[in-house]
Order: sequence, then structure tokens, then C-alpha cells
Amino acid sequence: MINVLVVEDSRVIRDYLVYVLKTDPEIRVMGTAESGETALEFLGDHRPDAILMDIHMPGIDGLETTRRIMSSNPVPIVVCTASTQFDQVHTAMSALEAGALAVLKKPKGLGDPDAEDEAAAIINTLKLMSEVKVVRRWNHAAPAHVPSAVAQPLLRDAVGHDAAIVAIGASTGGPPAILQILSGLSTAFPTPILVVQHICAGFTDGFAEWLGETSGLPVHVTHGGETPVPGHVYVAPDDHHLRVGLRGDLETTRDAPHNGLRPSVGVLFRSVAERFGLRAIGVLLTGMGRDGAEELKLMADRGALTIAQDEESCVVFGMPAEAIRLGAARFVFPPHKIAELLAAVVRHGANKGGIDG
Repeated sequence: MINVLVVEDSRVIRDYLVYVLKTDPEIRVMGTAESGETALEFLGDHRPDAILMDIHMPGIDGLETTRRIMSSNPVPIVVCTASTQFDQVHTAMSALEAGALAVLKKPKGLGDPDAEDEAAAIINTLKLMSEVKVVRRWNHAAPAHVPSAVAQPLLRDAVGHDAAIVAIGASTGGPPAILQILSGLSTAFPTPILVVQHICAGFTDGFAEWLGETSGLPVHVTHGGETPVPGHVYVAPDDHHLRVGLRGDLETTRDAPHNGLRPSVGVLFRSVAERFGLRAIGVLLTGMGRDGAEELKLMADRGALTIAQDEESCVVFGMPAEAIRLGAARFVFPPHKIAELLAAVVRHGANKGGIDG
């Protein structure tokens, strides 16, 4: 039995969320709260397995409530927001930085054609996230500078890698990790960066805007057809795979899900391995499952520089752990050290002739 606390200021929506959760016999709604203050009081006496958290509430909002919970008595939190407009998505992404695990759209209610799918998404996400062992968040900011973050022997081993492209894949816990990496790179970073992030449909555009605004790099949701430009970041769109074509242009497709996912990290990594071989860099970050692990191994086998996120900094060590088990990762680092390695390698590597060089 999974015990859930529902935090939502609208009584109508709160009652509907409770109704949805009660349709699953494995979930018990152990309490509800109409405000952040009420939620914090409830948590003083109870320990839920997961929290379904509204973002915009009077008084202490969902972001601040998440921060307080994750810095004192952490619980798996799933953020639920009514809108995918930029301001709400920005707040939801900030909640992920503060320690929330996932973000979902609020269901529209009975009678809506998507009601059943939305209810299933909430139930399945709460079940998955309730199993995550969350940790206390003392400080969410990445170190501005870490002397010798990349050990000199490792740096000497990697410098000179002639990189033409960087591919990054992530799932649960990915947005803050990707932000840390991008924030550690110069706006003059000399290769394109391609990103697959598993995220609830409807949030990709806001996620890309948030990444761009916060990191300072130009970030785009690609819909295919572009030739990627150095220093720009291209994010896979909702429900589409992202791959690199044989001519180096970006392609998005609705081919069958891979590893049960669309977009799939594995699809991106395989195309990069086939198109660029040793001139590629692959980065596999936090997430459940094994998406991208085998394809990171393919990249490594073809001479690419391959990196996995370390266990300590991962929200979920599933995808990187599988890559490490397969021997796919040449380096294993936390996000800020991944950024330092990328900056050092690509800065010093002879990136001759750009993407088609």
C-alpha cells in the first residue's frame, strides 16, 4: 500500500485527485492539504510514501513547500500543475531543482477524452516515484569552481578528442542535472548539443525555455530539418524520437517506441554513433530503467568519449548504472564535473571543420 498526501488549494480539483487515486487498490490517500502550511503541519505527524503537490497556492506555494520538505524530512514529491505556460513550467522546473522528482499536468476531469490517460499517468508516476530513495537537499547550487575537479591524468587522457557533437540523455532527475552541465559551458562552446529528456508531454517547450533562460545557452525544441549549430542545444520534441541523419541534419520521427519510450535516448545515441563514430561525446544521466545504456556502449565501441553520471549525484541510478555495468562509460562524474570535462576536451580538441568536417 502506497500512502499519498494530496496538496491542492482547489477543493474541486483536490476531490477529483482523491477520487482518481482511490480507483487504484494499491494507493491510500492518507491525507489532504489545501495549502503549503497545512501540508507542513501534516508532515509533522505523518510520513507519506509520496506527495502530489500543487504549485500555485496562497501563502507558501508548492515550490517553497517542496524546498522545506526536501531540506528537513524528504519525501518523494510529484508536482502537478494546471498549465504548461512558461511561468508555471519555470516554477515546476525550479521545484525539480529543489528535489521534486517529476512534473505532471493536472487532469481536466471526468468527461474529458484524456481523463483516463491522465489518471493513469498520475497513478503510475506516484507508484514509481514512491520507490525512489530521496535525500535531504542542503544546497541546490552547483559549485562555481572546483579545483582539479577533473583529475589531470584523466584530463590528459581525454584532451585531443576531436569532438563534433555532444549527445545527452536523461530521465528522472534529469532537468537539474542537464542545467548544471549547460551552465558550466561557455556560450562559445564549439559543438552542437543534442538532448533527450524523458518528460511529461506538454512540458518540453517550457523545459527548453527554462534551460535557455537559466543556462544562458541558446536552447531549441527541434522539429527536424535543421543542421545543428555549434554552441546551440537541441531538445527532442514531445512524443518524437530525435536522431542525426546521414547528412548531419536533425530528424524527428514517430517511429515505434524504443525501450518503451518515445523519445528514446537509445535512438539518439545510436544515430550519433553511426554518423560520427569517434568524433562524438555521449553523456548518460540519472533515470529509471536502461534507456541509452546499450547505445552508449555502441558509442564507446566506435571510439566516442562516453560519460555516465555518478551514483551519489543521481536521483535514480538506473540508466547510468546499467551503462557502467556494460563497460560503456569511460568517465563517471557528477554533473558539474561533466561540464568541466566537456569544456576542457572540446576546448582543447581540434574540432576541425564543424559538423561535416
